[in-house]
Amino acid sequence: MFGYDWPRLHAALNDLPAALLVTAVFFDLLAALTRREALRRAGFWTMVAGAGGGILAVLSGLAAEDEIAHGEAVHQVMETHETLAFVTLAIFAVVALWRILREVKMGPSERMLALGLSLGGAGVLVATGVYGGKLVFEHAAGISTEVMQAEMQQRAEGAHEHEGEGSAGADSASAAAPAGGHTHAPGTPPHRD
Repeated sequence: MFGYDWPRLHAALNDLPAALLVTAVFFDLLAALTRREALRRAGFWTMVAGAGGGILAVLSGLAAEDEIAHGEAVHQVMETHETLAFVTLAIFAVVALWRILREVKMGPSERMLALGLSLGGAGVLVATGVYGGKLVFEHAAGISTEVMQAEMQQRAEGAHEHEGEGSAGADSASAAAPAGGHTHAPGTPPHRD
């Protein structure tokens, strides 16, 4: 889809809803503290947009799960991430729907209950993101075996050095590296460094 596979599409779709939902909770907190109507409206619309985007993020994540080669350790983290994503979506979908139906009729106690639920949802949202980060940064989920092997070989050879850096092994590393000081993953189009 648009040159993306499901794991990449999920990565592209999951950041905006998360940011919108956290921002919605922030607006709602500020509205509760300042009693400013504009902040309440901003929180409402941001919540609705974030919950809608959350549906797309969860659906793309479910499709990505089937395409990522993984072992048992990744599977366990992936299942926790998925469960947390479902809980996050459920909380914010309920709050967004509640607010769509009751926004203009809500009294102070009902609004505080919705805010409390949103705060809990924000906590679960953060946990969802932590587990998503573990998948990528601790388990390399979504990264092909070929790319991982090439990167591991390059790291072992010490073939990459940034301009202005120097090390004791720089001479041997630069001798093994092609012109430009480093190599690229298989499939990287030719370019100037």
